[in-house]
Amino acid sequence: MNVFSKGTKMVFVLLILLVAITGCTTKMPVSSNENQSLSNQSQNTNLVESAVPETPVAEVKNVPPNKPVEYDPAWPDQSVKSSNGHLVNSCVPDELRDKATTLTTSDGVHLSALVLGSGDKGVLLAHEQGYNICSFLDIGTELADSGYLVVIPEYRNHGASQNFPEDNQNIDRDADAALSELNRLGAKKVFLAGASCGGSTAIIAGVRQALPIEGLIILSSPAQCGPLDAIPGVEKIKAPSVFVFSPSDYGGSIEKEVRKLYQASGATDKELIVDESGYHGTDMYHRGEHGDALKFKLIDFVKKVFN
Repeated sequence: MNVFSKGTKMVFVLLILLVAITGCTTKMPVSSNENQSLSNQSQNTNLVESAVPETPVAEVKNVPPNKPVEYDPAWPDQSVKSSNGHLVNSCVPDELRDKATTLTTSDGVHLSALVLGSGDKGVLLAHEQGYNICSFLDIGTELADSGYLVVIPEYRNHGASQNFPEDNQNIDRDADAALSELNRLGAKKVFLAGASCGGSTAIIAGVRQALPIEGLIILSSPAQCGPLDAIPGVEKIKAPSVFVFSPSDYGGSIEKEVRKLYQASGATDKELIVDESGYHGTDMYHRGEHGDALKFKLIDFVKKVFN
């Protein structure tokens, strides 16, 4: 009886080991090799994608979202609340309103902004005065879809950003806040783009922040916007740059301003584009006869510089 019991135990142990080994073997993933078929590669890719959903950079880095803030928007009749409680311009399509956030400038002004896309390549799109957050929305969504992290701020006293009539001279701080948000969300480098005074402030704020500047796009921007002087800043920007103007814009005065920036630019790789539409800022590609060609040229320039 004792010998039989020991033998039974040994057989039982061997059976357990065999089951365990067989189970582990059947659950091991197929090892990849150069001779693996395309169909197997496709199946493995699908398994990985289904197991690990794509996550925005902000979530990967555990960056908390900005909290909504109660304030009086500049244009209340054009301001709505997003699903996450942030004020956003009603020009923003419903499907993008949940991308809205609230930024706070160094002087305490609350700005509505859109955060589109993800990644470590950041893009600032700064609209011209008198316009709104949707001025650059088409370019912003295209760049976001192409793998870039885009922040579009709405400047103070505009749209869904705070009504702050006491001060409209420190709009460079609005660009500062947008660049800080790009940095906070994980951008390692930044591309600056702006129209009219938005471009001037993008230059000024861009050179005093920590992120390396990869490129610059200027649309109808003055060298001086009120008390703000963009010349010292553009002299420091060595990255590839594009400057666009229309000769008849503001009776030719804008051409003179853009040429000042172009001549002062520290970039060796720079281009001056003359648009014959007669329009100002983003209207050159929104309303100009050859607007689509200009828009795609600008988008391709950002992609080319980053890649």
